[in-house]
Amino acid sequence: MSIINGHARWAFDFKSWKPTLHELMIAVSLIQPEEKQRISQFVFQEDFKASLAGRLLLRHFTRSALCIDNHCIKFGRDERNKPYLMDVEGKSNLNDEKVIDFNVSHQGSYACLAGYIANKTELNAQLRLGVDVMKIEYGGGKSLNEFFRIMTRNFSDNEWNYIKSFDTNQGRLKAFMRNWCLKESYVKNVGTGITMNLQKLDFNFNTREVLKDGIVTDTKLVLDGKLLHNFTFEESLLNDDHCVAVSLQNQSSDENSYKSFNFQLIKFEELIGNATPLTAPDEVYCVEILKKDTKNS
Repeated sequence: MSIINGHARWAFDFKSWKPTLHELMIAVSLIQPEEKQRISQFVFQEDFKASLAGRLLLRHFTRSALCIDNHCIKFGRDERNKPYLMDVEGKSNLNDEKVIDFNVSHQGSYACLAGYIANKTELNAQLRLGVDVMKIEYGGGKSLNEFFRIMTRNFSDNEWNYIKSFDTNQGRLKAFMRNWCLKESYVKNVGTGITMNLQKLDFNFNTREVLKDGIVTDTKLVLDGKLLHNFTFEESLLNDDHCVAVSLQNQSSDENSYKSFNFQLIKFEELIGNATPLTAPDEVYCVEILKKDTKNS
């Protein structure tokens, strides 16, 4: 998978991935022991695979961006449980030379990563990322109108006008998920989580719909009545059922420094590459994982 002008946009279809015992043993051996223990707590296979895929994406991006092997990378978690690069073996001066940022999201069928690396002297050295992916579906027991009523306080009047401007329930649902995806990408970027008052985030849509194989970059964010000039957003579709949004904070205004591009689908073989394991293959652990129920069962 390519890192283009310092940027990565990768997606892995974890739901379609049906790992053999051997493949699962390899994948699990590539993550840190505490992360291995953490994800084993999931009840369903899909949730386990989603979290494992997210961790593998982080490690694949970091080793590709820094041209190092998997065993050199150590991640920590901050007070909000967000992963960060804690240590890189053999790169003691990394923080003095490089800026690296990444964010992962998983929902529906996909795990997605938005990543960025630059020298500290570059124009985009202060850039920060947030990403969110949403499956465009509603499975609640209530009607869509009742669901919207319950969610009223999370959207501005302007946003509701946009959502309800579509004639069909599917059109309104797509607009809702598009808007929610943008809000999540923003709060993940700034690190506040959805505990903030989401109604204060007022997205203004200059392009009415996001189309497959296209990318929308002209959506604007107004916060507390003020346009945020230091934020730009990339919106695209992974397929007909999944939308994804990337928020970029402090993106350089130099048009030649970066061109938006769509997410690239990454295969399992690419995801693990030639990464060296961190732990020995654990057949007992992986057999138990494969015994977990699936959500459809």
